[in-house]
Order: sequence, then C-alpha cells, then structure tokens
Amino acid sequence: MITKVEEIKLLAQCVLADNRDAFGRLVDAYRPDIMRFFLNLTLGDGALSDDLAQETFIKAYLSIRSFKGLAQFRTWLYRIAYNEYYSWLRKRHEDRIDEENMPAESMLDERSNGIREAQIDVQIAMQSLSRQQRAVVTLFYIEDQPIKKISEITGMPAGTVKSHISRAKAKLTQLLEKNKEYEKSNQ
Repeated sequence: MITKVEEIKLLAQCVLADNRDAFGRLVDAYRPDIMRFFLNLTLGDGALSDDLAQETFIKAYLSIRSFKGLAQFRTWLYRIAYNEYYSWLRKRHEDRIDEENMPAESMLDERSNGIREAQIDVQIAMQSLSRQQRAVVTLFYIEDQPIKKISEITGMPAGTVKSHISRAKAKLTQLLEKNKEYEKSNQ
C-alpha cells in the first residue's frame, strides 16, 4: 500500500512526465483491490477478472490526464472498473439476474470439490443477488467503501445504495440460513 503523499507524487509524474514506471507502481498498489472487486462481480472467474482489470488500468492510463483530483484516485479507479464491468456485460448481451431468478434450493446442490464449503456457500449466495446488489455488497463489505464513495463509483443515489445493501443482506442471510437447515437435514 502506498501513502497518500506517494500516490500524489506518482500521479504528478504520470500526468506531467508521462512516467510509465510511476503508473506501474500505482498499478502494483491497486491491482489486488481491483482484482478482488472483479472476482466478486464475476463470481470467481479469474481469467475474466484479469482481463477486466487489465482493461481498467489501460483506460486509467489513457485518461490519467482527465483525473482532476475531485475524488480520491482509488474511487476514480473503482468507477472505471465498475464501468468496465458493465460495458463487458452490455457487449455480451447477458440478461440481468433478477432476485427471484435462482432459487436457493437449486443453488445448494451446485457445490464443487476444490473449494472450502464456506466459500462455496457465500459464492452461491452471491449468485442470487442482482448485479447491482452484488456490486454494492462487494464495495461495502469486501472493499470497505463508505456509502458516499459507493454512490460516486456506481452513480446511484446514496439511498439506492443503502436499499441495495439492505435487500442483499436480507437475501444473503435468508439463503445462508436455508443452507444451514439443508445441511442439518442431510446429516
């Protein structure tokens, strides 16, 4: 992790001197966060997450001069990542996952062997959320972003962000409780 002062120096070097090494240090500092963000949005698809992260950093590099510093660099980068993810979805013409689209009972049977059960439970439960809910839950609980920052990143009003988090939390709680009941009945 780099300090705020280091970040400002690196950004200045990128903007004023087109210093690619400075941008490389920014990439090294933020790549794990962006990858984790995409891994959660893509439900663990590492190759897709890597591609989306790469595209995010390319777009950030190409538009670094447009960064005005009105938001934190991290917030600006997450906004690019969020937009990149939704651009990818539009290109793929994927249908939106509705809250009722995937019943909990069918998801409980979709376990794979290579991952710990708890991770599978959470990953399967995350599949039941809409893409917007999954994005705000990832930003709030995993990336530890405040509501105001999530609102900036997603372009949603703060009230909508709170609503998505509340609904997603209730749905995840319900699914994980059903999962516990399912496991107890099969023992």
